[in-house]
Amino acid sequence: MEKLFLEKAKQEIVASALSIPNGNYVQIISEKNASRIVDLIDREKVYFGGDYNIKERYVAPTLLSGVGFADRIMEEEIFGPVLPVISYSNLDTIITEIKARPRPLSLYLFTRSRDVEERVLRELSFGGGCINDAVMHIANGNLPFGGVGESGLGRYHGEAGFGAFSHYKSLLRKPYWLETNLKYSPHTPLKLKLLKWISG
Repeated sequence: MEKLFLEKAKQEIVASALSIPNGNYVQIISEKNASRIVDLIDREKVYFGGDYNIKERYVAPTLLSGVGFADRIMEEEIFGPVLPVISYSNLDTIITEIKARPRPLSLYLFTRSRDVEERVLRELSFGGGCINDAVMHIANGNLPFGGVGESGLGRYHGEAGFGAFSHYKSLLRKPYWLETNLKYSPHTPLKLKLLKWISG
């Protein structure tokens, strides 16, 4: 199944004729980041692509096969046109492997099975994602975007963004003429009981 997927992905890349002159491909944001992406690619595992030009900030669409979770490419977020492919035959195994690692920023699940969808969404923690699509959840301004744990903090876009970038002042106001002795010494079981009831 992995070989079939890789071949279909390769055919799609070739058919798309992706290139910067064609206007359907973009440069990496900086030479430093282009170098970082290239350094993540294990040349022995390149199934397709792998070409690059650091000065031009160009990294070709690249497919990697025979990848494992211990590979360097799997140790950090790639943020580049490199797809490492890890095959699996048991959903339990792959869920366990994913849960054993830091929570991802995004998850893109492709499946026709509602049971698989519900299980993956129930058991895995991630910032946001798509079912049978990729990246497009970011384009929807009504969906909050952000990570979980090491993959990011906060949520933004729309109302969630307004909340994330606003500072709400915590304030308690009480009239100057009201002051009980409940919070002052001596502390008694009755005072404790009353405080618990009030804050209840």
